[in-house]
Amino acid sequence: QVQLVESGGGLVQAGGSLRLSCAASGRTVSSTGMGWFRQAPGKERECVAAITVSWFGGNTYYADSVKGRFSISRDNAKNTLYLQMNNLKPEDSAVYYCAGTPRDTRTRYYIVQIYDYWGQGTQVTVSS
Repeated sequence: QVQLVESGGGLVQAGGSLRLSCAASGRTVSSTGMGWFRQAPGKERECVAAITVSWFGGNTYYADSVKGRFSISRDNAKNTLYLQMNNLKPEDSAVYYCAGTPRDTRTRYYIVQIYDYWGQGTQVTVSS
């Protein structure tokens, strides 16, 4: 059974930084297509960052709205996925979810439905 547990959310002022963590069990993050999604009230869940499995190159992808500010990475030894978020803006406020799938995500990383495993979410609030 695969479990994903996020942590690291909180309240931060605009311009600040947070690092989200997603601890995985039941499957290695290196063998799993992983992504970070967020959902704000009244909005659809959207992919902000994704990383492919190691044998597909571990390529990373970012939503245009976060390029240059967010960075996705994984620590295989700790079996943990990270999302470093810098220069946060009020519009980044949302519940952030970690997601994973054994499927090839190279061309579909942004599609919510292809992900099989989801964490419980962690709230990020950015004040202006």
